[in-house]
Amino acid sequence: MDHATATLKIPSEVDDIRIVQDTIMERMHDAGFNGDSCFAVKLALEESLVNAVKHGNQFDPKRSVTIQYAITPDCVRISVKDEGAGFDPQKVPDPTAVENLTKPSGRGIMLMRAYMDEVTYGDGGRSVTLVKKKR
Repeated sequence: MDHATATLKIPSEVDDIRIVQDTIMERMHDAGFNGDSCFAVKLALEESLVNAVKHGNQFDPKRSVTIQYAITPDCVRISVKDEGAGFDPQKVPDPTAVENLTKPSGRGIMLMRAYMDEVTYGDGGRSVTLVKKKR
């Protein structure tokens, strides 16, 4: 396989996140990505999808999440877009700050940045693009 591109659309339900992950993991495996890269993408993808469903669309069944991905022999690029109000990623509190250490949420963006080569936000915070390069 030389190149895989697709657009997926899921309702704002966490149950459908696994389908998206499984589909992209299968395509990455076909493209020869190693287990570490697949794990990193799976984790970051899950965080971005949960954020889109929960924070972006607020579990609204009338809203959906659109996922576009491109997998080449060298790189995986995934865009996750919700239909919510958006947010400013710069205003998300630092989860490693002392006052935030015991809070149960707020680590998703940090995890995505740690596991991916690039994490960029667009459309007023309604979309995130994740990039992982093959090593």
